[in-house]
Amino acid sequence: MTFALSVEELAFQFPGGSNALRSVSFSVEPGECVAVIGPNGAGKSTLLLHLNGILPERSGEHASGSVRVHGRSVSARDAAWVRRQVGVLFQDADDQLFCPTVGEDVAYGPEQLGYTRAEVEQRVARALQQVGLAGFERRLPQRLSGGEKKRVCLAGLLAYEPNILALDEPSAGLDPRGRRELIDILAGLPVTRVIATHDLALVAELCSRALLLDGGVLVAAAPSKELLRDDALMRAHGLECPTRDLPAYLLAP
Repeated sequence: MTFALSVEELAFQFPGGSNALRSVSFSVEPGECVAVIGPNGAGKSTLLLHLNGILPERSGEHASGSVRVHGRSVSARDAAWVRRQVGVLFQDADDQLFCPTVGEDVAYGPEQLGYTRAEVEQRVARALQQVGLAGFERRLPQRLSGGEKKRVCLAGLLAYEPNILALDEPSAGLDPRGRRELIDILAGLPVTRVIATHDLALVAELCSRALLLDGGVLVAAAPSKELLRDDALMRAHGLECPTRDLPAYLLAP
């Protein structure tokens, strides 16, 4: 079986810094939805940025181990191919939105891939429909709500149809309605999803499996509900105890 993602003994250190990742290994099956949880500074965002080759980016950064996408090694030589396969949603939508209008932002990926104007327009319309923002093409990104911005960023990924999504804190800063809308969208996507998040209710509802990082080390990997029910493990790694805070049905086996 070829995994969608395979990470083997991945280690990474920023220049002059401590080890952000320490010999992390795991695999993700096609179509699986996997959470990456852990306290601030655990290495979650750093891990996601390795999945499509954004990191490492400078020779001064020390990295070892490997990341494979559909069996193919992630390397600078294959960067264009890898980024076509793996779309990354940044935590801050303003880091991802850079065009004057929503339509132009969502069109950017398909345009870079050389699709015709008609094909680009179709992809933009379809992607905005998928995220519940049909007809937003002429809207100004800076005038959107936080939840709408997140969904525009997601539409920008969906427009070029990557088969793996790496999402960094997708529900952060959203109100309850925006959060629910985003979870429903993510649940309906037929792609592989790796979600770094502090939102443990999202993990319990959406992710079949969870990886617990702390200090750059993969501490545990297990079915999400099994891991979240381990109060002692969660406390030991600086996380709230979901058995106390989450509805019981979310953690039922």
